[in-house]
Amino acid sequence: MSICKSYGKDKVIFATKEDHATPSTVELPESEPAPGLILENGDINWNCPCLGGMATGPCGVEFRDAFSCFHYSEAQPKGSDCYDAFKTMQDCMANYPGVYKQTANDDDAEEGLDMGTMLEEEEDVQTDKSEIATTRDSSKESHSIEDKQSTTVAQK
Repeated sequence: MSICKSYGKDKVIFATKEDHATPSTVELPESEPAPGLILENGDINWNCPCLGGMATGPCGVEFRDAFSCFHYSEAQPKGSDCYDAFKTMQDCMANYPGVYKQTANDDDAEEGLDMGTMLEEEEDVQTDKSEIATTRDSSKESHSIEDKQSTTVAQK
C-alpha cells in the first residue's frame, strides 16, 4: 500500500512493489492534432515551427507582411502583386546576415554569377577559341609557305 505525504505545495507518494506490479488504470485524453501552417479558418499560424522563427526575428514584421500578401493574393500568378513586400523583406534580411544565412544562390548572385554574366563569359570563351583556331590556321599557312620557299631555295 502506498503512502502519500504533502509538504507545502509538493505531494510525495511512496509506492510499494505491489503498487508497481498492477497495471495502471489511468487513461490520458486523446491529444488534439497540432495545427499546421494554415489554421482551419484560413488564417496563418504564425506559431508554426515550420516557419523556423522567421515571423519573430528582427525582420518578423516584414516577413509577416510579405507572407500574408502572398497567402491572401488573388493575382495571377499568385503573389505577383507582392513584389514590394518581398523586396522590403529581402532588404531587411540583408541588414542581418548573421541571423539570416545566405543560400548558395545568394552567394552566386553576390559574386556576379548570374545567367547574364555566365552567358557573356561563355561567349568570350567561344570568341577566344575562334581566335586561337584562326591564329593556328594562319600559323600553319605561314609555316607551309616558309617550307615551300625554303624547299624552292634549296632546289636552286
